[in-house]
Amino acid sequence: MTESRHLKFVDKELSWLSFNERVLQEAYDASVPLIERVRFLGIFSSNMDEFFQVRVAAVRRAILVSGISSKQLKYQQLMNKIQEKVFDLQEKFDQIYPVLMKELARCNIFLINETQLSEFHSAWLMKYFKNQLKRHIAPHIVTDESDLVQHLVDGTTYLVASLQSGDNKEYALVEVPNKNVPRFLELPTEKTSKIKHLILLDNIIRHCIDDLFRPFFEFDTIQVFSMKMTRDADYNISNELEQTTLERMTKGIKKRLNAQPVRLVYDRNMPVDMLEMLKSHLHISSTECLVPGGRYHSFKDFMDFPNPSRKKLVNEKLHPIDSSQFLAFDNSFDAIRHKDIMLNYPYHKFSHFTELVRQAAYDPAVKFIKINLYRVAKKSHIMQSLIDAVKNGKQVTAIIELRARFDEESNINWTRHLAEAGVTVHHGIPSLKVHSKLCLIGRKEHGQTQYYCHIGSGNFNEGTARFYTDFSLFTANQDIAGEVKQVFDLIERPYRKDEFNHLIVSPYNSRTRFLNLIDDEIAQAKQNKPASIQLKLNNLVDEIMMNKLYEASNAGVKITMLIRGMCSLIPQIPGQSDNIKVYSIIDRYLEHSRVMLFHAGGEQKLFIGSSDWMTRNIDERIEVSTPVYDKQLKQMVIAILSLQFKDNTKSRVINQQHDNRYNPRGNKRKLRSQVAIHQYLNNYEKKVKTALAVKHNNKNQAELPQEA
Repeated sequence: MTESRHLKFVDKELSWLSFNERVLQEAYDASVPLIERVRFLGIFSSNMDEFFQVRVAAVRRAILVSGISSKQLKYQQLMNKIQEKVFDLQEKFDQIYPVLMKELARCNIFLINETQLSEFHSAWLMKYFKNQLKRHIAPHIVTDESDLVQHLVDGTTYLVASLQSGDNKEYALVEVPNKNVPRFLELPTEKTSKIKHLILLDNIIRHCIDDLFRPFFEFDTIQVFSMKMTRDADYNISNELEQTTLERMTKGIKKRLNAQPVRLVYDRNMPVDMLEMLKSHLHISSTECLVPGGRYHSFKDFMDFPNPSRKKLVNEKLHPIDSSQFLAFDNSFDAIRHKDIMLNYPYHKFSHFTELVRQAAYDPAVKFIKINLYRVAKKSHIMQSLIDAVKNGKQVTAIIELRARFDEESNINWTRHLAEAGVTVHHGIPSLKVHSKLCLIGRKEHGQTQYYCHIGSGNFNEGTARFYTDFSLFTANQDIAGEVKQVFDLIERPYRKDEFNHLIVSPYNSRTRFLNLIDDEIAQAKQNKPASIQLKLNNLVDEIMMNKLYEASNAGVKITMLIRGMCSLIPQIPGQSDNIKVYSIIDRYLEHSRVMLFHAGGEQKLFIGSSDWMTRNIDERIEVSTPVYDKQLKQMVIAILSLQFKDNTKSRVINQQHDNRYNPRGNKRKLRSQVAIHQYLNNYEKKVKTALAVKHNNKNQAELPQEA
């Protein structure tokens, strides 16, 4: 095999930017409904915020700790490439935004600013500001002693006002509220007009800025420009033994609130003296952190851009599908015991899982519930059911991961809420994040404990389940469920040593099992037998796994992959990856499921689970993938994979150039996989319903008394 140093990889940060460029392509795509195109600008912006908080911050730290060395040079070169690509994407963003605004205007939707207000709207907004908005605003006056790093909120838009009185100039910062008031306000329609006017909260404040400052300051002129600061999202967790994990995490979150800025986005028309003031008070010395932009920031709010028109400016709704098997039985346990169930969200209803937990909360036969939680909804029916279960005398254990990035505060609050209700709460293993998606229910049946379990790729979150694609396996297979119990035992008592014959569990056997599965395909290919691998992942950046895939490609294994985000592997390189093809789909739903399919001499070994092929997922987290043994469910997942690999509408080809070209359609029939999957599952559930009805009728016929 070629030595590792000769193999080609793409820096994961640059690959991630290529992914976000695919998101931006959706805003450029005229076939996408107009309001959805505007919302993709919000998704792009939200992604970029997180990129700076996490990826850029990590590179910046690497530069600082490397000293003067070849490593520092390497990281500095990477930072330069990042900056170059970020500026390129920002330019593309700035080009498409006014185009979309003109398109909205053609549909009689106008996003106006404070200079475009009619007298009627101006007076109406002054009243709105006085009665609804003013109480949410408290300007921060900048003095020589002001340390804005301590005062500014991460990721929040601020209006920087300069108040000029003769030769005297004062600065003040006005935080644009992001709670309790909407970012977009629909203005009342004038008389019989069909025109819809929207205005951003920022521009309402600009319009009323005099009313905010005039009672307390004397000034001749006032200038207002926008800015937004992004902080390093990492945090240090102390190792003081006398502190609980909850206490350490709480302190860590407080530290992050004062972390150093990694990006300052500002209105490119901002005067030089105002920018210098901000740099000084934010302790920014490097130009790497500075990103000139347009008039508006916090574009992530555009994800919720309103649709005031009745026109078809948004995607036609794909209604979530019922599981015929769950509906055919009196309770969820009977349905799962009858046969394994596979759901694919958001095509299927997530409510089938919440209903399972709700029933478990009061079913007298249920003795315990165990669940691990990474990200949950703010208003969670699942959490309420866990509390109800405790009230009904059941043993409930929740493994809550406090280090789920950007959900730490929410998870801390849920920890306290559940613990107060009597739920036994654990936070896993200090050195390992718990990222698996497991639920185990123990039920007393015929004097014995019967296990029912869920293993999935997505979070137990009613909110994100509406637009994240994920697989969920429900099974009463006691071999698999027994190993799920072993995983919970490992998390609660990490000194245990367990072996897993069915589940693939990080960090215990994931690397070995996946490498062995690839080796099996290599052995088949070397014997000139059919050998193939199909992977669907969010990210692929682990070098050991990528090297093994290169080895498999060179042996003749046909490898096809669907990677949503970071892909450091480069396909179609002669002598390295000739037999590897990689695609990426960006569409109405966020591709989040992880699927691994190995030909295995025709056996078709299929796994679904929570783990990407990143070093952290394989070696540094609790992750669980499960085999899919049921032949019908296996064929269902394989059919869905096949539809995605055939996508010629929303699929991009990942290549060495990372130019994000669309998968060529040629003269083939147009296939948009997310729509096709919905149609496929709709038909699939109809067939299941028919089969169950036939089986039920046959059973009833068999139970009829025979005539004498």
